[in-house]
Amino acid sequence: MMERRSAAVDLVRALRPAAPLPLALVMVLTLAICDVTAQQADTRSETNYAVPDLGSLPDDAQGRLVRRGRDLVTATYAHIGPEVSDPAKRYAGNNLACRNCHLDAGIKRFGLPLWGVSEEYPRYDAEVGQDISIEQRVNGCMKRSMNGRAMPTNAPEMKAIVAYLGFLSTGVTAGAPLTGKGAGNMPELDRAADPARGRLIYAATCALCHGLDGGGIRQGLPSMAEGFAFPPLWGPQSFNDGAGMNRLITAANFIHANMPDGTSYDHPQLSVEEAWDVAAFVVAQPRPQKADLALDFPDRATKPVDTPYGPYLDGYSEQQHKFGPFGPIREALKLLQAETAYPQTLQR
Repeated sequence: MMERRSAAVDLVRALRPAAPLPLALVMVLTLAICDVTAQQADTRSETNYAVPDLGSLPDDAQGRLVRRGRDLVTATYAHIGPEVSDPAKRYAGNNLACRNCHLDAGIKRFGLPLWGVSEEYPRYDAEVGQDISIEQRVNGCMKRSMNGRAMPTNAPEMKAIVAYLGFLSTGVTAGAPLTGKGAGNMPELDRAADPARGRLIYAATCALCHGLDGGGIRQGLPSMAEGFAFPPLWGPQSFNDGAGMNRLITAANFIHANMPDGTSYDHPQLSVEEAWDVAAFVVAQPRPQKADLALDFPDRATKPVDTPYGPYLDGYSEQQHKFGPFGPIREALKLLQAETAYPQTLQR
C-alpha cells in the first residue's frame, strides 16, 4: 500500500505546475489515482504464487522424474513427437511443444501457466460430461493441441508430466485463486471480430515469426524431431479444430497478453481490438480436423459461447459462435437455462 501511495504522490508532484491547479482538475486527478489504487487492491484477494525452484530438487528418483517432465513440456516433439525413432512413442501428431501454449515451461503469468493445475483434478469436465483425472486432462491436450493420441496412464512420459505438474503446484491450496492464471480477461467487442482486419495486423506483426502462410519456422530439417523455433498457427503441423486455442476468447486473450514475442500482460503491444481481430484471422484458417466433435459437451448448456463447432442449444449460427459478438448468445443461454432449470454452469 505504501508503494502505491508513494507512486501516487510522485505522479502528482510530476504533474504539478508552477501555478496552483484549478480545484476541479485536482479532484479529477485525485479520483483517477484512487481508481487505479482500487483496481490494484482488487487483486489482493488472489494469491501471488511463487514458482518453486526446479534447481533445488535433489538428484533422486523424484527429482529426476520432475526434470524429465519439464523436458517433455519444453521439447515435446523430441520425446513423443511424430518424428522420434521409436514408433511406439509417437503420441503427438505434430511437432509442437506443450510450451508453445504454456509459455516458459508453464510458469509465465497469463501465458496459460500450469501451476496449480494439479490441485484442480479430479474434477468435472463439461467437454466430456464427466469427472476426469489429471492424466485424462493431459490426454485432452495430446488429442487436440498436439493432434495426436492418448498416452497410457502408466506410460513413463505421462508419469513424468504429471510429476512436473505436481511440482508446479507445490504449496497451492485446492481452489485458491492465483494471480496470473489463464490468459487474462480483456473486454469483449460489441461487434464480430474481423478476420479481414486481422489479416493486415498479422502481416505487419506476426508473419515475421510465424510465416505469411502460418507455417512457423522449423528447427532443423523435417524428420530430425527438432520442432519449431516459432510454432505454426494453422496448417497440418498446428493444433486441430478441437483445441482450446482454436476458440476466439482464449486465442485473443493469449495474443493480447503475450504476443508479439516479448509482450507481457502488464505491457501489451496490441490494442484490445487488434488482438480480437488478429485472433479471428488465425482461427479462421484451415487446420487438422478432430473426429467426433459433435459429441463434445453432451450438456449443450455448458458449451462455451466461442466453441467454433456445433451443435448448439441457443439457435445462433456457427459464424457468431466463432467470431462473436458473444453477449447475445449468453443472454439466450440464460433464458434457456431459466426455462429448463439447468444448473448454473455456464462458461465463458
